[in-house]
Amino acid sequence: MTAHDTVASYYDAFNRKDWAAMLNLLHPDVRHDSNQGASRVGKDLFRQFLQHMDDCYDETLTDMVIMTEPTGRRVACEFVVNGVYKQTDGDLPPATGQTYVLPAGSFLDVADGQITRVTTYYNLPLWESLVLGKQQ
Repeated sequence: MTAHDTVASYYDAFNRKDWAAMLNLLHPDVRHDSNQGASRVGKDLFRQFLQHMDDCYDETLTDMVIMTEPTGRRVACEFVVNGVYKQTDGDLPPATGQTYVLPAGSFLDVADGQITRVTTYYNLPLWESLVLGKQQ
């Protein structure tokens, strides 16, 4: 399986909410760099992150474009997050079932068919304005 195929399978599992399939594509020592906060290392911390996200958000990714560089190890992915804010997440705005559509992207490293790094970026102030009903 190519790095492109691995990442496509990862995001397909995300859209199906098949967390076990996602985790199976991760290296045991995967490094997860989220948009906010410190890096997490290891599948256990990634599993906890997925559970937290599933508790607070219901998201589907669309308009996905997956790009690989010549060696096939590094992958960039651009997509649109279509979400529902289900439960208030920490000190973020209160959740009342708001919907949002937000552009985002990820950078991933793949080795031997396993994802070793996931780094995701999105515009947090834009997301906050969307869930507060204040379009920017």
